[in-house]
Amino acid sequence: MATRPVPRPGVLDIEAYVPGKSAAPAGVKLHKLSSNETPLGPSPRAIAAFEGLAAKLELYPDGTSTKLKQAIAGRYGLDPARIICGNGSDELLELVTKAYLGAGDEGIYSQYGFLVYRIAILAMGGKPVIVPEKNYTADVDGILAAVTPKTKIVFLANPNNPTGTYLPFDEVKRLQAGLPSHVLLVLDAAYAEYVRRNDYASGIELVAESENVVMTRTFSKIYGLANLRIGWMYAPAHIIDALERIRGPFNVNGAAIEAGAAAVADEAHVAAALEHNEKWLAWTTAELEKLGLTVTPSVGNFVLIHFSMTPGKTARDADAFLTQRGLILRAVGGYGLPDALRMTIGTEEANRLVVAALADFLKA
Repeated sequence: MATRPVPRPGVLDIEAYVPGKSAAPAGVKLHKLSSNETPLGPSPRAIAAFEGLAAKLELYPDGTSTKLKQAIAGRYGLDPARIICGNGSDELLELVTKAYLGAGDEGIYSQYGFLVYRIAILAMGGKPVIVPEKNYTADVDGILAAVTPKTKIVFLANPNNPTGTYLPFDEVKRLQAGLPSHVLLVLDAAYAEYVRRNDYASGIELVAESENVVMTRTFSKIYGLANLRIGWMYAPAHIIDALERIRGPFNVNGAAIEAGAAAVADEAHVAAALEHNEKWLAWTTAELEKLGLTVTPSVGNFVLIHFSMTPGKTARDADAFLTQRGLILRAVGGYGLPDALRMTIGTEEANRLVVAALADFLKA
């Protein structure tokens, strides 16, 4: 008999999520490029909306996030009744796992998929099934081959973090068509706003015409509201009904609701963020490749930079070198990529400093 409370099976198999570093040596200017935050910050309208709530902090927020749902629905032409908001999209990924996966069930995700998928599956006593990728890209045939009678959920980050790769919409539709109708396909489209490819779609259309597909989005990236933790999901009515029954009351705070609604309305700010990213994503990729480094082609607001395994020139060595200069990138060994670092596209100054620092590192 246990002498103290014991977590249920699966919990202690979880490796806690480790955020990107956010500190530089004393006296060195910090350029944090480890968490895919936008260098432009949030919309001035969002800041004003946030500040406007300061005199109402004693009040509970709207428990249904109505204003935020309506703003999202208006922006994308959706039915607000088929939207649920959360404390970041992470909460929604966990909620959908809690609702549809139990002990012994299997959840599938790709080799370099978001670490929260594994955490959510194990937290419910499920079994994570990891499917190898091809060229750092999710493999539809591999995912379909991994489906068993125990499969309940398939997670697909599209675009994927930390690789920056994506699946064309035809491939996403082929994946959905090949899944049993009772298996839930979760499309995590956190970086959708950054993608400018004619063959890409975030999944809104597929959700609209399917009973087993949901799409999650976030305000943490292009909208610059990571500190407020705002996520949303578009899903069939029957799935929204299930999630609303287990969602915590007041799970989205009032400041998030107000700032998020204001951010959605400021399309000019989003356009400026996109323009900045398009310019500096291309520039940074080209300059890193001129140094002889391999960069995985990215459609997000970050790049995956590969290093050699030669002692003194590894990703770990590069990370330490950059940190001393106040340039904080993300080590991705936890994703099974010990030879790589992920770099957020930052300000012009930060991007140029990283390229210059890596040139010095490679020469040393």
